[in-house]
Amino acid sequence: MNEVLAYREVLPAPPAGMVGYALGAPVGAPASINESREDLDLSMKKISVVIPSYNEEKSVRLMYDRLNSVFRTRLPQYDYEIIFVDDYSTDGTRDAIRALAGEDKRVKAVFNARNFGFHRNVFSALTYGSGDATFMLFGDLQDPPENLPEFVARWEAGAKVVIGQRRSSDEGFIMTGCRHLYYKLIDWFADTPQIARFTGYGLYDTEFIDVLRQIGDIQPYFKTVVAEYGIGLEIVQYDQAQSSRGKSNFNFLRNYDFAMQGITSSTKLLMRMATFVATFVGIICLGLATFVLIKKLIDWNAYPVGEASRTVGLFLLGSIQLFFIGILGEYILSINGRVVSKPRVVIGERLNFGPSEGPSGFGGGPASPEAGNPSQGRPGGNIS
Repeated sequence: MNEVLAYREVLPAPPAGMVGYALGAPVGAPASINESREDLDLSMKKISVVIPSYNEEKSVRLMYDRLNSVFRTRLPQYDYEIIFVDDYSTDGTRDAIRALAGEDKRVKAVFNARNFGFHRNVFSALTYGSGDATFMLFGDLQDPPENLPEFVARWEAGAKVVIGQRRSSDEGFIMTGCRHLYYKLIDWFADTPQIARFTGYGLYDTEFIDVLRQIGDIQPYFKTVVAEYGIGLEIVQYDQAQSSRGKSNFNFLRNYDFAMQGITSSTKLLMRMATFVATFVGIICLGLATFVLIKKLIDWNAYPVGEASRTVGLFLLGSIQLFFIGILGEYILSINGRVVSKPRVVIGERLNFGPSEGPSGFGGGPASPEAGNPSQGRPGGNIS
């Protein structure tokens, strides 16, 4: 009964001349309940929930049940859609998503044609929704769906970006310490202050999503984008749960890649520091060489060649050079990945999207077809 009353409060005023109105209207009303629900849907704000997934077979159904429970019991005044974006899982994740999509048309799916990696999949996924705001959380259930009402309350109060920041997680002491040190260093170097303990979990207004759609970077670093363009963002603190897989997909190499993308995307200071240090060391070396030459010319026997000092000098200069060559290589690698004109992802299959809804076959990037044109770029894509 309470749910029906909530629906009645948001119904638009009846057109002139109409005797009755839906959901408990006076006798003789020509409007049907189905028609009134269509009017209701048009008047409700819509929240798109996007769930980037990779090998999340065990959590797909539970994620769906928990989200449905949140909307049914705590956010009944909102329309919603749930979009799973699978980055070429190798387990039964896609079969589990297909089963849900067959049961509930609000469940939609985007299946990438191959694995395009975390950053590209997450960034593209955020642009697939059609709601007034987009809520992103990850398929391993480390980020609780039950926090959504708090995010929505802050969004309704005027915040365009509301993000979640971990208070705690199930990571070990060493990894936690490394992350803490990384954020301290990057805050010192970065042109834009970075957001610590933030994975992308949050609620994003459609105005912010429109900004994301304009970014042509094929390898965007989402944390930097949020820090730079998330004007007036608000933060919700939460405790991160253990992954439904038992352990995270992020091993040392993936965390290293993540960290280097953050550095090369957010700061020029390391490159400038390399230039300054190289110049400083070069001046010192030139001075030492000049000193040795002059002393040698004045007194040929006064400066015997020392094997130890020569070896130490060579190793010292070599180590400095190799370090900064490595930094230079990371920047070149990052630039190379960004300037290549190609789509961010390629979509292999879509479920429960209308002909003009959702992503085209190319999910963003500088070489993407025009959004909203259903005739372009769907290699092997199925539309239901």
